[in-house]
Amino acid sequence: MARVTPPPETSAVWNHDGETMAVWPGRNHPLGATWSRESTNFAVYAPEARAMWVCLFDEDGVETRHRLTEQALGVWHGAVPGVARGARYGYRADGPWDPEAGLRFNPAKLLLDPYGRAVSGDLVVDKAIFGYVKDDPATRSDLDSAPYIPRSVVVHDDFQWGPDTSPHRRWRDTVIYEMHVKGMTALHDRVPEELRGTYAGLAAPAVTAYLKDLGVTAVELLPVHQFFSEPALAERGLVNYWGYNSLCYFAPHNAYSAAGDRGQQVTEFKQMVKDFHLAGLEVILDVVYNHTAEAGPRGPTLSFRGLDDRGYYQRVVPPATKPGQAPEPVRYWDVTGCGNTVDATHTQSLRMILDSLRYWVTEMHVDGFRFDLMSALTRTDQVVDMGSHLLTAIGQDPVLRHVKLIAEPWDASMDGYRVGEFPPPWVEWNDQFRDTVRDFWRGHSRGVRTVATRLAGSSDLYADDGRSPYASVNFITAHDGFTLRDLVSYNDKHNEENGEDNRDGTDNNRSWNCGVEGETDDPEIIALRRRQAANLMATLCFSSGVPMLTAGDERGRTQGGNNNAYGQDNETSWIDWRPDDAWLDVYEITKTALRLRREHPALRQRHWFEGRPTIKGGIKDLVWVHPSGHEMTVDDWNDDSIRTIGMFLNGAPLRSPGPHGEQVRDRSFMIWLNSGVDDVELVLPANQWVHHGEVVLSTNTDVAVGTPVVAGGTMALQARSVLVLRQT
Repeated sequence: MARVTPPPETSAVWNHDGETMAVWPGRNHPLGATWSRESTNFAVYAPEARAMWVCLFDEDGVETRHRLTEQALGVWHGAVPGVARGARYGYRADGPWDPEAGLRFNPAKLLLDPYGRAVSGDLVVDKAIFGYVKDDPATRSDLDSAPYIPRSVVVHDDFQWGPDTSPHRRWRDTVIYEMHVKGMTALHDRVPEELRGTYAGLAAPAVTAYLKDLGVTAVELLPVHQFFSEPALAERGLVNYWGYNSLCYFAPHNAYSAAGDRGQQVTEFKQMVKDFHLAGLEVILDVVYNHTAEAGPRGPTLSFRGLDDRGYYQRVVPPATKPGQAPEPVRYWDVTGCGNTVDATHTQSLRMILDSLRYWVTEMHVDGFRFDLMSALTRTDQVVDMGSHLLTAIGQDPVLRHVKLIAEPWDASMDGYRVGEFPPPWVEWNDQFRDTVRDFWRGHSRGVRTVATRLAGSSDLYADDGRSPYASVNFITAHDGFTLRDLVSYNDKHNEENGEDNRDGTDNNRSWNCGVEGETDDPEIIALRRRQAANLMATLCFSSGVPMLTAGDERGRTQGGNNNAYGQDNETSWIDWRPDDAWLDVYEITKTALRLRREHPALRQRHWFEGRPTIKGGIKDLVWVHPSGHEMTVDDWNDDSIRTIGMFLNGAPLRSPGPHGEQVRDRSFMIWLNSGVDDVELVLPANQWVHHGEVVLSTNTDVAVGTPVVAGGTMALQARSVLVLRQT
């Protein structure tokens, strides 16, 4: 091997062979760095490497290399005595250089530990971080990357969990709040300034109390695995704010730690989870196992690429060539839109994903996961497979099969869209709910047929394979796209700040600006926008399935029309907690809707509605009502002009039994939705079961909460409004 001469910033301690030798044999498991008082065992998977070094860095950044001489089952391993907790390290691997064959070994490149429990420092973009010579990808670069690469950290904390217990809420009782660790508190005046934007700040009493008061039961955190900004993004002066560019699947992102990045982030994350559990809130992680921050073949060499490029990443194998024809190059297979796709069929990649998931459940006590671009991970021979290695392994795993598992049921390819197809126990983000409800309230739906299906749990997607309505995670907005306020304030995206000439982000927003593009002082338009936002929130909260709110939507957070703010780590993305511009009326509607849902099992049932009585001689469990008071007919369902629908939910009794098999009785509800431009006179159906009621939620400015109603009577339903009536 040619000796790699380190630059002055990371001068190593050398013996006459260019390496130190104080390494014991150690063991090949567990992978990563395992600390003990006697020694720290290092184990890293790199089956085709010819040589491996673990490189330790002292407080001055001086590098000491220790050669690992033992290899078993593709794992290089060795134990180094006297390594302190919090020590920083990386790997260097040597071996063949044949990029087209997936062999990219380069000892000049410092590599992060795929199993590292923490990362210190950040990535600095420089030509040295690339494994090849610029403009000549076939030639290996000898520039040392160590000055620009963050370090893995030896972690061994003594955190005391005590009697920590997960709330273990049933899916039908769950309300998810999708939020960003930093964006939630970066501007929060009731969180201590030194804790804003951190794990510690997120678990501050002001935050947990707010979430509980709103009615949330689970937080879904945008990626917290250690991630790095794409070089191209950094060159535009931006950062990857959302975090969908993970690299270290065992390490909490260090920039979110108030305590430090030498392992303190692990302890701080654990304390955050413990505090959430004490507040009765579950913690769900948005995880990005489908691709890594190393991007395409022209991306940097940071970890996986330098250890086992063709094992970790999927490739397109070119067809056989005819005699005399030049062979096509082997290329990365990309169905993530990020340059690479992790090969979840490869034994080690699959093991790493499962080990990571179990680690976050058993060691970090998280309650579930939302899998980004899950279809990319289900592929067998590059075809989406609902019996794939990963789905099968998770389904039988005694730890993982009992946590909350949410699939984003698509990837960046045409054949990856698989909404409604994931097997139990998976639930799914239901974008068809999102699109249908947006279209209904902006006046673009064709009647109310599909709207009714979505309100009742999307049985067309989930009932055929035995799943329940809660298999549908319903949402109006998410981190990707318009905020709720922008959804009712903009017809078009305004992404100029992203530096891509407004080409990025979707054009399929299904939004309506209520007459003026962007912010306005017109009081009528402002009132209409707030009512539309409240209508959307109420529809979400009263639909069968699991509601997911996006942080800040309930108080009118705006991104100024930016529907792709992934690089905006600033006030564009952060929640503004000042009361002067908050849509507090939308907050109150949301809070009321979630309270009613929580208090009444009739509004969160686990069984499908059957459209027939739950007991002999009773009323149907669900009745769809025309505004004239009669049950919807076939002709009504086929009338594309209808914009008003009533949803009667029978509470006496419910189809689902109680915990001891007893009948459960609740009050009955009538939910009216009018997305039309005209007021409607409602006729409340006369019947022998429900005679009197009251208004318990209203976006109708002329009908107050508490207004009594009588079966057979009439009442006005304002254009673009919601009324919820409860039996008295």
